[in-house]
Amino acid sequence: MDARRIESPRVLEKAIRMVSLMSYGWEGEKVRLVPLDKERHLNNALRWLNDPEVTQWLLIGDFPLTRMAEEDWFDSQKEVGEKTISFSIETLEGEHVGFSGLHNVNYRHGYAETGTFIGAKECWGKGLGTDAALVRVRYAFEVLGVRLLLSGYLDGNLRSKRMLEKAGYREYGRVPKQLFKRGAYRDHVLMVCERG
Repeated sequence: MDARRIESPRVLEKAIRMVSLMSYGWEGEKVRLVPLDKERHLNNALRWLNDPEVTQWLLIGDFPLTRMAEEDWFDSQKEVGEKTISFSIETLEGEHVGFSGLHNVNYRHGYAETGTFIGAKECWGKGLGTDAALVRVRYAFEVLGVRLLLSGYLDGNLRSKRMLEKAGYREYGRVPKQLFKRGAYRDHVLMVCERG
């Protein structure tokens, strides 16, 4: 085919649709899970993980996080492994808003542990975390082939509870007052999502 030839509008429209289907990362309705990029994502990670309001319900953030420590963590993620898969969450417009991941992936038994947080406070309550969790579930089941996803949250964290439930997780148990966070021992609510 002669590349100089002008394609019909229909063929051109089809080509544009094909390119849009080949977007960067794993895409949902509102967000895209993309590979970590130290240059693009490190400064936000430092800001968010040193913000007591962002880390109020996270199991991290109670100690100051230095740039060196966070750089080391980013560097440790550059070798793509099968046991831990870390993503940055970006809006479809490319704004970095949080992180999501699959941890302790066990292919023999078909399960993984999951976690997500939206660090950009102006984006809270807009369904971005839920969309990220839905994309992560789809990725885990359809790409990795796991059958079971495990997650948890501190009792009282209603945003996480709603996000997980909307992504298909259900409560399967709780450990009473297992985790100490911000002056109180809190129940660790255990959630599971099973491939249908």
